[in-house]
Amino acid sequence: MAIPQQIPLWDQPVGDSVAGEANAAGALSLEEREIMARRRYQKPEPKKHGKHWTIIVTEDYLDGGRPKRRQRRIRLAPLDTKWRTVLRLRDEKIKPLNQGMLAWGSATDFTTFVQQTYIPSEMPLLAKTTQQRYQGVLDKYLLPRFGNFLLRDLTPAVLQPYFSVGMAAAHPTLGWESKDKVRDVLASVLKRAVRKYALLERNPMEGIELPPDKIGKRTKMPYLTPEQFDELVTAMPEPYATMVYVAIYTGLRISELVALRWQDVGPDSVAVEQRFCRGDWSQPKSRASNATIAVDRHVIERIHRLKSLTVDVKAGRGPVRHYRVVKPDGPHPELVFQSVKDGKPMRDNNVLTRHLKPAARKLGFGFANWRCLRTSRATWMVQAGANPKDVQGLMRHSDIQTTFNVYAQQVSESQRRAIDVTSRMAAGRIANAREAIRAAANGPVN
Repeated sequence: MAIPQQIPLWDQPVGDSVAGEANAAGALSLEEREIMARRRYQKPEPKKHGKHWTIIVTEDYLDGGRPKRRQRRIRLAPLDTKWRTVLRLRDEKIKPLNQGMLAWGSATDFTTFVQQTYIPSEMPLLAKTTQQRYQGVLDKYLLPRFGNFLLRDLTPAVLQPYFSVGMAAAHPTLGWESKDKVRDVLASVLKRAVRKYALLERNPMEGIELPPDKIGKRTKMPYLTPEQFDELVTAMPEPYATMVYVAIYTGLRISELVALRWQDVGPDSVAVEQRFCRGDWSQPKSRASNATIAVDRHVIERIHRLKSLTVDVKAGRGPVRHYRVVKPDGPHPELVFQSVKDGKPMRDNNVLTRHLKPAARKLGFGFANWRCLRTSRATWMVQAGANPKDVQGLMRHSDIQTTFNVYAQQVSESQRRAIDVTSRMAAGRIANAREAIRAAANGPVN
């Protein structure tokens, strides 16, 4: 007599203390999830059923949005199989049940978990700009593709084909870095489902790979030469020229530069203690980023020079207005760089699009941006012969491989030598360029 692979013996709603009211998507409260996640340890005795050894197990599932339990029969082996082998097969079959891999939580669909758990509970823990990026990836790529999948159905066998060919077919113009970001976001979401909410036993994104980038990685990132940097700073108005000056001589990220406070500026050093990006204050990017670095005296002098500067701004047909660059009575007097009009924190994208980019394009340096300034700093140090360990320390990279891979352990005693040799190299090239310009302007000597 043939035995069906699955025979439901009973099917009834879980008690009122657990089930509660669930919507059509199968959503439950966090308390209900935790109760349902407490699995009963099962070790059923194999029984003879027809011509096979079988076991009956209990599992949770969702039916029309309501959590239920049912029993099903699992066929193990023919009756002539050795008892020890039957027990081993029994243990293999029930192990996922006892570990929670087939618990009700894994029957939650991806959309429910993202919209009712991840976005309200986990997303606020991220930086604001990261939240915006993650939300965009979820809305455009992940929810449309995997929204109706149950968490337990998001297996490597389902995910790898999407990242191998599916995403490229659906979004043919998507670059490799963007595909990598999609992969990172999905891995982050499912990691929370595993580690914090115990809805899955393991993250199915582990080991998921992307096809090689057809273009390949750029061997060199664009950077400004000292001569180009001098032209750029000369072409920009204050206080934006000083922002570029400080950025390239310190290697600070723009979010760290905007958040720089007067108390962070020492006689020959700068402390990085926080960052500000488009309305979001947060701690530095990593532990290595939260550091005090040596800085040239001429950079410190230029920073303090801001206190004595006044800029003229003419809007439309109105009169020319005079603004102090540093406003001690403004809303943020502690900041080194304040918006010209109202003294609020600078908006890095506004400075980039209104001042840095236009000046750079006029000079033929269309590639210049905030990242380019940081790259230029590291490149100058390498060109000047600075020790790579010093470059890592001054750039505040957590891993020296980042320094090597992007540009070419901190040794505090030799940081000053790295600063000095880099400054001498840059100053010499700038002086030679200026002398050449003056000589050309004066014409040949008779």
